[in-house]
Amino acid sequence: MQESASNIPIFSVSQISQEVKRTIESRFEWVRIRGEVSRPTKARSGHFYLTLKDERAVIDAVAWKGVAARIPFDVAEGMELIATGKLTTYGGQSKYQLVIESLELAGEGALLKLLEDRRKALSAEGLFDPTRKQTLPLLPRSIGVISSPNGAVIRDIWHRVRDRFPLPVRLWPVLVQGQGAAAQVSAAIEGFSALAAEDRPDVLIIARGGGSLEDLWTFNEESVVRAAAACPIPLISAIGHETDTTLLDFAADVRAPTPTAAVEFAVPVRADLLHTLEDLKGRLSHGAQRRLATAHQGLSDISRALATPQSLIDRANQDLDLMMGRFSQAMRGHIDRAAAQLNQTSAQRQNPWMILRTKAQGLEDLQALKRLRTANHRLIDQGRQQLTALWSSISALEMARTRLRMQGWVSVQDHKGKTLTSATQIKHQGVYTLAFHDGAAQVIGAGQSAKARKSTPKPFKQGTLL
Repeated sequence: MQESASNIPIFSVSQISQEVKRTIESRFEWVRIRGEVSRPTKARSGHFYLTLKDERAVIDAVAWKGVAARIPFDVAEGMELIATGKLTTYGGQSKYQLVIESLELAGEGALLKLLEDRRKALSAEGLFDPTRKQTLPLLPRSIGVISSPNGAVIRDIWHRVRDRFPLPVRLWPVLVQGQGAAAQVSAAIEGFSALAAEDRPDVLIIARGGGSLEDLWTFNEESVVRAAAACPIPLISAIGHETDTTLLDFAADVRAPTPTAAVEFAVPVRADLLHTLEDLKGRLSHGAQRRLATAHQGLSDISRALATPQSLIDRANQDLDLMMGRFSQAMRGHIDRAAAQLNQTSAQRQNPWMILRTKAQGLEDLQALKRLRTANHRLIDQGRQQLTALWSSISALEMARTRLRMQGWVSVQDHKGKTLTSATQIKHQGVYTLAFHDGAAQVIGAGQSAKARKSTPKPFKQGTLL
């Protein structure tokens, strides 16, 4: 045993490590390994470390900085991936590892599981809450489109907008598939949102044609979903065909089955709007005419129940004539009584001319005659003053009677125009005229009850005022 052992070459630790490294790298130059992700970690240097495992074994793996930046999805714990790369060893720890050149999801089943887990997580945060949804404007001023500039999708959108209602369409060109597409779509949403209010489009459309689940995976990325949920502009998701569903559809305000349908949601048909406006205009005009006709009929009904302005004026003129006649008659009576009193007063006084003649005969000079004339003028002035005072008394009497009527006193006349001075003169069913300060009214008398006749005070005798 010792002799055979002496023939085995002796290696240093470094030599055997290098031999193992060369053997593994030459034997497994390129491999594809399928396994479940465990402990994914991104270092500050940009390198990405993870462990692939199955039910029996584990293998460490590393994606250097340049490769890690090109991974088209976020690697999470529990994902099933297929890693392509080279096997190598790490002599410092006597380990072997896989140097990853590319990563891909292990089949559609893994994608669907990842998609469902991500949907549940984002839904739990409230990003898909219906209360967050915004209402699309009826007629936007402009539309923003986030899509590929070279595909048929943007041409279909432009043509559809032109046919329905021509308005400005602003394209933010992005990649819609592959490495960097999710970052560009997220940046486009945030870019439109950051515009000033007057420059910002009223509706955003994120559009892409159909494809496989892997082709549409950009719109399942968390960064795109979060940007769409935070967008202040009403957003329409138009990804793929009607049967395709992405997480963007849940975060958007409206999901359109196709990009063309997205335009139909965002822009009305101009001809339909014009037709609707004409219909509303006709209904408004008809309603206004019907309202005016109803008002005119109501006004006519009311006017028939009211007296005409001319009849009101004629009645007022008649009342004025009646009052003026009564006033003139009263004034003549006052003047006649004043003149009679003045004549009586003048008759009781000595005739000034007789006094003048008597005095003139006794005067011997012109000075005595002058004094006599002065006395005569004084008497005449006194007579004028008395006449003025009499007229003032008449005016005061009329003003007093007017004030009494304004306080509620009225004069009562029968149908012959005779003024009544006692309640006993009121006859049952007789027509009487009540004269107020502002007019006259006719009433029908009810007579005086026996009790009222017993309690009627004796009339007060006023006497004369002059």
